[in-house]
Amino acid sequence: MFQSRVVASILRRNKAIINSLPSNLKGTCSSRCFTPSSANAVARTSFFGFRSLPKGHHVPSFRNMSTVASVGTEEEGLKMLVTAGPRAQKMVGIWLFGSAAWVFSMVVLGGVTRLTRSGLSMTDWKFTGNLPPLSDDKWQQEFEKYKQSPEYKRVNKGMSIEDFKFIYWMEYAHRMWGRALGMMFALPFSYFLRKGYITMRLGLRLSALFALGAGQGLIGWWMVKSGLEEPASEYVEPRVSPYRLAAHLTSAFVIYSGLFWTALSVVMPEPPAESLAWVQGAAKLKRLAIPVSLIVGITAVSGAFVAGNDAGRAYNTFPKMGDVWVPDNIFDLKPTIRNLFENTSMVQLDHRILATTTLISICGLWWSTKKLDIHPAIRTLVGATFGMAALQVTLGVSTLLSYVPVSLGTAHQAGALTLLTLMLLLNHTVRRPSMSLLKTLPRVTKTAW
Repeated sequence: MFQSRVVASILRRNKAIINSLPSNLKGTCSSRCFTPSSANAVARTSFFGFRSLPKGHHVPSFRNMSTVASVGTEEEGLKMLVTAGPRAQKMVGIWLFGSAAWVFSMVVLGGVTRLTRSGLSMTDWKFTGNLPPLSDDKWQQEFEKYKQSPEYKRVNKGMSIEDFKFIYWMEYAHRMWGRALGMMFALPFSYFLRKGYITMRLGLRLSALFALGAGQGLIGWWMVKSGLEEPASEYVEPRVSPYRLAAHLTSAFVIYSGLFWTALSVVMPEPPAESLAWVQGAAKLKRLAIPVSLIVGITAVSGAFVAGNDAGRAYNTFPKMGDVWVPDNIFDLKPTIRNLFENTSMVQLDHRILATTTLISICGLWWSTKKLDIHPAIRTLVGATFGMAALQVTLGVSTLLSYVPVSLGTAHQAGALTLLTLMLLLNHTVRRPSMSLLKTLPRVTKTAW
């Protein structure tokens, strides 16, 4: 994935810079006792690895976007989240990026679980988890529990125990993968706290994310429980509440976003900047990127309501919905506000409109960079985001026309999170630099002769 290449390049560049520091500082002072003037000098030459670029020169990737953990201090206007040196910064960064990638995989696995209709196969829940059935008798007991559920009675009546084992293992894997994530996060977190690598500000932020992650299991069971209740009508297919599914997915997106943003802040405390002109261009781009990011987020949440209402299996035509542009039953439910979240026709129409709006907005964002003087790496990132938005719309239309196969449906859900990742990265790179770095920047980028 694009973000994986970005993270790998960051870490490779950091390693080269960190290894060169001892020889540069030999006979002078340690990295922790930089004077403001020497820190600013290093910031100009070493931050992000960008040297003076010829005017109009474009960097094709983020290979050189890195930073030096030991350069800035709070007194110089740069507040570091990890203060125990470059090695600690690298270790914490790898851990946080790994945690974010694990959450990403959880979202993808959750999509597969939903699309294979496996989510209601386990009819009970324990916070600590339990062992899977290990004997024929245990499997039969679990199967008998499932037979009492509305889904079995109305959808899967007559299912064989072998088919039941498949959906059971899917749901079990999803739950245990989440619990493993909790362990993978908590153990290094405790270690870094004990070693004193993490500042109070970072510790509080990560504690909040850990608490939200622990609550995610409760939200997931709260969602599943709604699907185990008898539907109001005998003609209604049992499914989880779209509101609870949206809450579960949105919570996962929030956790992922928090981890990814924090990881970026650890390894890139300063945004890419080579001149004041580029900083001003980034500030203009930021004013456009924030509302576009909001649209991307709303579109992703609307996708959760499409999934919760199984709306992707209705109106499997594009661009029209059946034979019309707008179905005539989009306001059937009362009160009217319910149609936005529970009416299959309205939910799908909303998602189509929001997806189109997202693509147009990101296209406009990309077009605006043609008139802005910005860092070449940021320009490349905006182009990649536009490409991902176009791919995501293509995946969505293909999923709809194919009647939501598991492969395309999963790819579409992963695409939504990938697009959100790129928007997070974009917003992070257009932040305002610290005052210590701003004071050292030339007005325009130097031109190499």
